[in-house]
Amino acid sequence: MSNKEIVVSGIRPTGNLHLGNYFGAVKNFVKMQEAGGCFFFIADYHSLTTHPTPGDLQSNVKQVLIEYLAAGLDPDKSTLYLQSDVPETAELYLFLNMNAYLGELERVTTFKDKARKQPNNVNAGLLTYPTLMAADIIIHKAAKVPVGKDQEQNLEMTRTFARRFNHMYKTEYFPIPTAYNFGEQLVKIPGLDGSGKMGKSEGEGNAIFLNDDPKKLRKKVMRAVSDSGPTEMNQEKPEAIQNLFSLMDIVTKPEIVEQFNTQYNDCTIRYGDLKKQLAEDMINFTEPFREKIAELSSNDDYIKKVMNMGAEKARESARKTVEEVREIIGFRKYYTVQ
Repeated sequence: MSNKEIVVSGIRPTGNLHLGNYFGAVKNFVKMQEAGGCFFFIADYHSLTTHPTPGDLQSNVKQVLIEYLAAGLDPDKSTLYLQSDVPETAELYLFLNMNAYLGELERVTTFKDKARKQPNNVNAGLLTYPTLMAADIIIHKAAKVPVGKDQEQNLEMTRTFARRFNHMYKTEYFPIPTAYNFGEQLVKIPGLDGSGKMGKSEGEGNAIFLNDDPKKLRKKVMRAVSDSGPTEMNQEKPEAIQNLFSLMDIVTKPEIVEQFNTQYNDCTIRYGDLKKQLAEDMINFTEPFREKIAELSSNDDYIKKVMNMGAEKARESARKTVEEVREIIGFRKYYTVQ
């Protein structure tokens, strides 16, 4: 496998997948895995910055893995693994921390945001998040990293740490990874709260999760923000109404969307009818995911098999990198009991 083709992406185990996750990333991961060379990991080390209980951590990790499998990720085509199943990542993280500087880490926007939100828990893990992220990526010598806007600065730091290592040890060992945003395929999914994008942090009612039961999903859509209706023919849609139409575009037949557009433009639209249509189409769209999630949730043996297979493949890649990095730095090779 050429390094030019290797893709790495991490997923924090912070709850269920929603339509924004699916259309913004996972749908593209499913396409990318056909070419091989993809490493998708569940970032359980990263989650320790918020101190989850052991029970929460384990159940969240399992749920995220189940939902990614249900969404189409295939353990035979890509490497799906838990970050904590690859202890070599922690060793590379240590090496990178030795060449990361306090000033540059303190300037990272995500660190400043997190420190502001949790002032009583500004731990070293939050500060060194970019070096752990860098270790996750360069341990597989990745060339492409799918990232959202909020992670672009952290990826730039990964590039900095890779270059710094290469310069310090007079080598070209690590490729310099680049951001990969799927080009025109990237879809921004709006939330139900009338503004911004769909997300967990915006509140439970803002997002449609792949595993939402029909009753809950219907209730969320019917409560979506709207207004009293258009007052002039062909007037521009306010953001909240455009959001509803954007959601319809991904799950509803084009001719039905056009019908509601016509009703909006001639001021005869009834938002209750539009929301009922949207809710039923959302239920139909998410039904295959719900069924697959239910099936996988009752098959612990298969989930353990996927975890073990991913751990083995990821460790093979990571072990090779760390052994070579130890040699470059000047440490002796691992001692192996015969």
